[in-house]
Amino acid sequence: MTTTQPATLEEALIRVRAILSEFTAGVGDRDVNSEHPDALIRDLAAAGFGRLRVPKEFDGFDVDLPTLFALLAEAGQADSNIPQIWRGHFTTVEILRVEFDAELRSHWLRAVSRGAVFGNAQSEPSALVAAAVAEGAANTGWGAIATRVRIDEHGRRLVSGTKFYSTGSRFADYIRAAVVDAAGDRGFVVIPARHPGVTHVDDWDGIGQRQTGSGTTRFDDVPVEPHGDIGRFKESLRGLDSFVQIVHLANLTGIARSIVAETTAIVRNRTRTSLHATTEQAGADPEVLGVIGRLETRRLTAETLLQHAAQRLEAAHHSGTESDYTRAYLDTSAAQVAIIEAVLDAATSAFDAGGSSAVRTSVHLDRHWRNARTLASHNPVVYKPRVIGDFLVNGVAPVPGYYRDRPSVADLSSESDTGERVAQ
Repeated sequence: MTTTQPATLEEALIRVRAILSEFTAGVGDRDVNSEHPDALIRDLAAAGFGRLRVPKEFDGFDVDLPTLFALLAEAGQADSNIPQIWRGHFTTVEILRVEFDAELRSHWLRAVSRGAVFGNAQSEPSALVAAAVAEGAANTGWGAIATRVRIDEHGRRLVSGTKFYSTGSRFADYIRAAVVDAAGDRGFVVIPARHPGVTHVDDWDGIGQRQTGSGTTRFDDVPVEPHGDIGRFKESLRGLDSFVQIVHLANLTGIARSIVAETTAIVRNRTRTSLHATTEQAGADPEVLGVIGRLETRRLTAETLLQHAAQRLEAAHHSGTESDYTRAYLDTSAAQVAIIEAVLDAATSAFDAGGSSAVRTSVHLDRHWRNARTLASHNPVVYKPRVIGDFLVNGVAPVPGYYRDRPSVADLSSESDTGERVAQ
């Protein structure tokens, strides 16, 4: 964690954009060589990138959601690993912005403003979950979790378990981990990412997004941090189902920008065309120019839908009504379908503008399809058209996954009132 944070958003953006240029310069080679951008991620943290959504009262920049997602699209254009690495961090900040416990909220948001970075550890290997369920060590049903918090003989709360898709954790100072307690209740706890009981395994073998640290993380009696219980109530989790998806949409939009820019450069530098071309100059070939034009339409589709989804979620936060959160999720889901289709089409069509030389590893154009395809496999898009249709035809609202079965602050108030009446 750094003590040299920029004083203003303007200063931070100058530093952030300079670092993004460094990401761009080496993105293709890092992909080929499986090199993680550890130092550059720390540089982004030092430049104030993690403070973007922290409220001003806690020394943050308090940008709105459209601004955050626009900046994440810039980051995705530089290197699509960046938004995914930071996805868990920004999700944690969203929880903390509306955290019920004021002391906890202040503690962690000020830590973020000093440069602390959060990683994510929610999902678990399916085989381990299945075994835990069979042994009665994990609850059955959707989203079962085997990672547990126990209290030792000294009263310390310790976390043990195994996570997968633990994106960003290898780069982080703290990890927001999904756990269950002895009573089987689910929740999030904050644990130190660099404790000796934390093991980061670099075993993510996906075709894309190779430098996100999305592999296995093991916890062996890792202590829960003071002020370590966050997001206990559903009010702190509203809109997160949309938020985490829009991060991916911003990333895909950044990929679309890169596809247009890089393919345009390839065409400008081509010295020959095919026998059947109408001209020897690729930059004057109608078919090749048409490919570039279609790529630009795909980029504009992504840009426009990203902005719409971001504005919908921002509006839901302002109104605070469940119906607006539902509408935001449905529009985010529709944007997900269309953006994925647009960007995957662009990532494939780009090769038509470049000829056989475009498939060379040194050109790095293939990374865009691999990365987009990998991002498209998160929060599976195959289910989203049915979810949208079910709402339009039958009025069935999608159930928010982040806070299903979570208690409400209102429940806490009711319990307190009941206790007071009993005491009287």
